[in-house]
Amino acid sequence: MSKHIQKLDLQVASEFVEFIENQALPGTGLTADQFWAGLSTLAHDLGPQNHALLEKREDLQQKIDAWHVAHREKAHDHAAYKTFLQEIGYLIPEGGDFEIDTTNVDPEIAQVPGPQLVVPITNARYALNAANARWGSLYDCLYGTDAMGARAPKGGYDRGHGARVVARARVFLDEAFPIIGTSHADVRRYYIQDGMLLVDDQPLMHPEKFAGYRGNPKAPDAVLLCNNGLHVELVFDRAHMIGSRDQACLADVRMESAMSAIMDCEDSVACVDAADKVQAYGNWLGLMRGDLEDSFDKAGRTVTRRLNPDREFTAPDGSTLILKGRALLWVRNVGHLMTNPAVLDRDGNEIYEGLLDGLTTVMIAMHDLQRESGNSVHGSVYVVKPKMHGPEEVAFTDRIFDKVEDILGLPRHTVKIGIMDEERRTTVNLKECIRAAKSRVAFINTGFLDRTGDEIHTSMEAGPFSRKDFIKRKAWIGAYENMNVDIGLECGLQGRAQIGKGMWAMPDLMTAMLEQKIEHPKAGANCAWVPSPTAATLHALHYHKVDVFAVQDKLRATGRRAHVDGVLEIPLAGFRNWSAAQIAREVENNAQGILGYVVRWVDQGVGCSKVPDINDVGLMEDRATCRISAQHIANWLHHDVVSAQDVMGAMRKMAEVVDGQNTSDPVYQPMAPRFDGIAFQAACDLVFKGRLQPSGYTEPVLHARRLEIKAQGAL
Repeated sequence: MSKHIQKLDLQVASEFVEFIENQALPGTGLTADQFWAGLSTLAHDLGPQNHALLEKREDLQQKIDAWHVAHREKAHDHAAYKTFLQEIGYLIPEGGDFEIDTTNVDPEIAQVPGPQLVVPITNARYALNAANARWGSLYDCLYGTDAMGARAPKGGYDRGHGARVVARARVFLDEAFPIIGTSHADVRRYYIQDGMLLVDDQPLMHPEKFAGYRGNPKAPDAVLLCNNGLHVELVFDRAHMIGSRDQACLADVRMESAMSAIMDCEDSVACVDAADKVQAYGNWLGLMRGDLEDSFDKAGRTVTRRLNPDREFTAPDGSTLILKGRALLWVRNVGHLMTNPAVLDRDGNEIYEGLLDGLTTVMIAMHDLQRESGNSVHGSVYVVKPKMHGPEEVAFTDRIFDKVEDILGLPRHTVKIGIMDEERRTTVNLKECIRAAKSRVAFINTGFLDRTGDEIHTSMEAGPFSRKDFIKRKAWIGAYENMNVDIGLECGLQGRAQIGKGMWAMPDLMTAMLEQKIEHPKAGANCAWVPSPTAATLHALHYHKVDVFAVQDKLRATGRRAHVDGVLEIPLAGFRNWSAAQIAREVENNAQGILGYVVRWVDQGVGCSKVPDINDVGLMEDRATCRISAQHIANWLHHDVVSAQDVMGAMRKMAEVVDGQNTSDPVYQPMAPRFDGIAFQAACDLVFKGRLQPSGYTEPVLHARRLEIKAQGAL
């Protein structure tokens, strides 16, 4: 357990002191006393405000619970319910029109629609992979996945499958960069003449899509194209395995893929103490200084991964063109709820972790602000702030970063924020949430999983909810998704900020992703989350097919499609004729997902992992997916859809399934047959005590149980 050191009126874990004073602060121009004094100011001035906001959350929830209990025996009266929400201040009046005035937003956020990666910052290799996912090989991504339907045969390189990959890539080139009178499939030569790209002596149908080249213009090593703001690099190499068999010597098609990436300190990590926070902050420091690296064993040899350099081309006019080699990086801080034992206030209480994140991550980003070719070319720091409930909490976040900028000596509004529209009180007041930080907002998004978890918890007393697959089909979700885009456009986010959509959670199912995720750019979202660099490259194909800004123009002309009334529909089950088998299947599916995630979180500190579901389909699980599953079972328990005995039976049955799915993990600790381990107890707490968790969040249970495991290890 950490030893704490007195720093002014704070008690700070020794490893955090060492990191701040010896690693993070040098080079920023700040002294240690300035940092600790600033942190003390945040803890003691803003800590009480943070506490009051959490108390208001609980007060509103108790009033909503009481209203549903009082009206449970009657048919739901939507008008009366809406009036009640207005009376208690949950639903506030919507003000007049306005537009955000955020300035100095980098082009990856403001001007170029594209995929967005989210990765746990505690894993240096994943963080580097995500940052470097700005560019990806279309050939590799098509060949190594099921993106074309069937996977490549096992073993060495399969020429037949490789030929289909090349053909598929040529189809993409014909769609995005058509040539007058011919096809990319038939081309024998690409060359540059008088600043124009010629393909077998024919120009592109849209010559302006030629962006540059590398090497000899008569026989270039690479040709750079651009469509809808995204670049595509054609790589020529007659000595390459693929290029040597290609009549044009085309060896690869490299796609500009992840335009931005979120380095996550929240839902995908397990940071419960000072040591965990130092690991997270240390990787963020390496990214902001540009010196993060990670070595690992691959096929018997040591591989060291570093940040990719920028890419240099010759522009059509002969000038030098530099393109960034890395995604634009956001950092996701934690929300307002949790505290952390890394720092104690003057009374010996843990300070709010969101305040700690706010000051520390922005201070670390000062290293980037001093670099010529770093993350932000416009001198901005990008912070995603999750799990805010309504405009008051967004305004509080704005005040946090006012204070942080003052402490660090940064110009006002250096820090840009992302508002995650994932709690119902934010959804129904979204316009006012944006107004509360209109000079900082550079991102809003929708997130079905957390949003559904909050939906269930907020309306826990209203009645039993539908099965999870049917919740997705209810009208509220369409209203939620549409209203987010509509209000974002009304508030002037087009060309200034990102309007995002949620995660594709099945990283092995790329055919399905290619079929379905195109709906995100079609909906007017200029970014959407993907689970891997491979998925980012494949999802980039959608942004070549869809001109997102043209879609947004049409939506702006149409006007708002969805309204609060649609969002306030509660996705209850209504008439239920479920069989015992259907109920058991639903509960077991939820239980399996919870257990598969929680056992790694608690025992191993893995905050995000690919967990096989009940059908052995790998799903990306984080605290958001865990929240919805736990709240769903808690709701059914509360309304006697299923008994506690049956739920415990399902938990034990699925624990055995999860044990079987993890037999290849040498450090895995089985839950069966004793079912008395801390991880199993944590999963049960999330279910049986789920109704009592603040906003239905999983963090209080998971943090407590993880600290219990770490304490046992220390002893």
